[in-house]
Amino acid sequence: MTTRARTAHTADLTPAELDAVRALLDAAFDGDFGDEDWDHGLGGMHVLVHDGSGLAAHGAVVMRRVRHRGRWLRAGYVENVAVRADARRTGLGGQVMAELERVVDRAYDLGALSASDDGALLYTSRGWRLWRGQVHALSPRDGVVRLPEEEDSTYVRPALAGPLDPAHELLFDWRDGDVL
Repeated sequence: MTTRARTAHTADLTPAELDAVRALLDAAFDGDFGDEDWDHGLGGMHVLVHDGSGLAAHGAVVMRRVRHRGRWLRAGYVENVAVRADARRTGLGGQVMAELERVVDRAYDLGALSASDDGALLYTSRGWRLWRGQVHALSPRDGVVRLPEEEDSTYVRPALAGPLDPAHELLFDWRDGDVL
């Protein structure tokens, strides 16, 4: 089946395109995709892949700040990656990731994402590496908070910053839904 891909900023997507992306994500995550998850994927670059049946795959990369070894870095954080159920295992996830990785590699100090067990295989097959160090986030109430539940699902892709040292934590900027 022929597919066509489009890369665009959130500001360039029509309301109908955004509605289609949200519907794809709601279906792909079986009801475990909330408004905060949706919000995390807005404000950056999106890759949308269409086939004869409509929107088949999507992914986004947004900028986050992450401190590593005392230096604040620009992280291209991959969000909202999904493939329509009937189009899975056809290479569309890889197609989406290839374009997102191009953006990360050329525009950010590093790439980062949080993967489900199902998604981890896609990312590791593309060179993303499980972060072996601690993960923290800034909390508006408690300051720096360790996120041990993220330490087995955070993957990184060194880009312009070069190698990262897992002996030093990753400290991510705060966003709704991450910490209380």
